[in-house]
Amino acid sequence: MHLLFATSIVPDGALASGYEIANAAIIDALRRAGVRVTVIGFIWPGKAPSDPQNTIVLDAVEVRTESASPLQKLVWLGKAVLSGLTFSSVKLRVVPDTEVRDAIERAGPFDGYVLNSVQFAGAFEKVLAGRPFVFVAHNVEHRSAEENAAAAGGAFQRWMFRREARLLKVMEERLCGAARFVFTLADEDRLALGIASDRRSAVLPLVTRAQVSAGKAQRPIDCDAALIGTWTWQPNRIGLDWFLTRVVPHLKPDFRIRIAGSMPSGVTSAHPGVSFVGRVPDAQAFVRGAAVIPLISTAGSGVQLKTIETFELGLPSVATSRSLRGIGYRPDNCVVTDDPIAFAAALQAAAANVRDVDGSTFHRRQLTALDTAIGLGLEQLGAVRQEVAA
Repeated sequence: MHLLFATSIVPDGALASGYEIANAAIIDALRRAGVRVTVIGFIWPGKAPSDPQNTIVLDAVEVRTESASPLQKLVWLGKAVLSGLTFSSVKLRVVPDTEVRDAIERAGPFDGYVLNSVQFAGAFEKVLAGRPFVFVAHNVEHRSAEENAAAAGGAFQRWMFRREARLLKVMEERLCGAARFVFTLADEDRLALGIASDRRSAVLPLVTRAQVSAGKAQRPIDCDAALIGTWTWQPNRIGLDWFLTRVVPHLKPDFRIRIAGSMPSGVTSAHPGVSFVGRVPDAQAFVRGAAVIPLISTAGSGVQLKTIETFELGLPSVATSRSLRGIGYRPDNCVVTDDPIAFAAALQAAAANVRDVDGSTFHRRQLTALDTAIGLGLEQLGAVRQEVAA
């Protein structure tokens, strides 16, 4: 079976975001199942695809809103309003439909698409019509947009997110209705998207790396807690605001917290132990230097890749219940609470008595379940191919 994996950003090997980590895990699982996968999409400026022989790059694009100029944001907004597309999809409209169609034809004979999230599918929906496909819903995007609207600080931002939510809801309904099978990253997302039947969908339990070491490795600890993420992404920002305003004030003054990653303006903390360290050269080494990992998601859908990575590494954690969506197995060194005072107390207790576990057990469970779920979707596409051949 030959499938075209249609995605907004093609893999470049950097795995700099949760989205890219998830894509790598899904593509690897498809290939383990014997599928020939050709990836088609755009690439970050200055990057090269990690698998050029099996990748079709349409163009280089910079689609991150936080790094765009005010003029660029206005251009995107104007194009979105005029075209009726979402803000996220219109950013990809840098090449015409004819160019995308020609690139697809050059890929040679193939059996169907894997439409990876709504951005690319929404930008080139007409081009992608006419072939069977499975849809990967990384999140319930319209729900995330609704939460972003509720948390927005100004009327214009609220209007933008509400518009995005309205369009995304229609797009997700259309994709889920037309797909031969839908993959989500959390079980609750199947219900939210109206495809909870096992004949229509399955959850993909993800991994962040192909292999993990068995056992508990020795590690130097140089801070009490560490967080890393793209905090400019609104659902992450909502969780960070909750942590800094509701949890951190209950921590002792000498509790040391390091926060890495892209940070929006205006994020501060009066706690003397909080340090914002920006980009770090090695994300895994950074989190392994902490006694405990706070998993602080309070918004969004899909799965939290930082939770999966923490469990794979066997690190102690304190998690909100929202941080565990899509996770079927929780190690016993993870404490779960949504109460800010209890969250702070659990962080201090975990940092005072560091207890790592063997993360390979969690990783094996995830990998086995991922391969099983991928097989279910491929069965549906295979059935379609047999119908066509008959």
